[in-house]
Amino acid sequence: MIGVFDSGYGGLTIFKYIEKKLSQYDYLYLGDNARAPYGDRSQDLIYQYTKEAIDYLFAQGCDLIVLACNTASSMALRKIQQEHLPKFYPGKRVLGVIRPLAEAVASLPKNRIVAVMGTNSTVESGAYINEFAEVDPSIKVIQQACPLLVPLIENSQEDQPETKIILTQYMQPLREQNPDVVVLGCTHYGFLEDLIKDYFGSEVNVLNSGQVVAAKLADYLERHSELVKKSTNPQRFFLTTGSSEKFDKAAKKFLGRNIESKTINL
Repeated sequence: MIGVFDSGYGGLTIFKYIEKKLSQYDYLYLGDNARAPYGDRSQDLIYQYTKEAIDYLFAQGCDLIVLACNTASSMALRKIQQEHLPKFYPGKRVLGVIRPLAEAVASLPKNRIVAVMGTNSTVESGAYINEFAEVDPSIKVIQQACPLLVPLIENSQEDQPETKIILTQYMQPLREQNPDVVVLGCTHYGFLEDLIKDYFGSEVNVLNSGQVVAAKLADYLERHSELVKKSTNPQRFFLTTGSSEKFDKAAKKFLGRNIESKTINL
């Protein structure tokens, strides 16, 4: 079984693409809605929360976990991979969303300047700068923290005039530097993708993290088929640490279908 973890609802946008591309696996999605958002939390707290989620998902039978959260990927993933997994879960895997995006950008023909839009924690961590430095040091990375976007999207205000004004204020300093690529460094931002594409214009490549992560995961599982078994009757399970009613309502918006989640405690 594959676990998918996010601090809240945004990871459902990643899960949507993963499920579509890799439908033959069982999935367990966990959203830590009771403690979301993670974007303004300290690194120590984000690591602790993420580690608790990882432990829970492995205890439920997951063989591989995707951190479908840029904040958790930037602030907790490396320590989990280097310290927690070898000690407690040898043979298990936890993957993030930042490396796949960096690799996808590096493969583009026009990628000299990359603009990253993300939460405060993701931007302050420098995770994207570090990943691009490893993948292709010649790529220049510029960043913009966009702290108000997640609450606006989760409150279904993405079509409101004030949201467009706030979004424009975040994008303007990035556009002034003429980026070749814009990376949406938060899973929620996909709901603003059309507005972002219109603002930057057709010459700028705006990457959809869901499509990229799903494609990279498919490639990873093809190379490591022993990690997770395919299912003859694939199951989908959804857990939240918050209100299941609110989660189900959000899931209908994010996934385009009705689901039934269960509330758990971490």
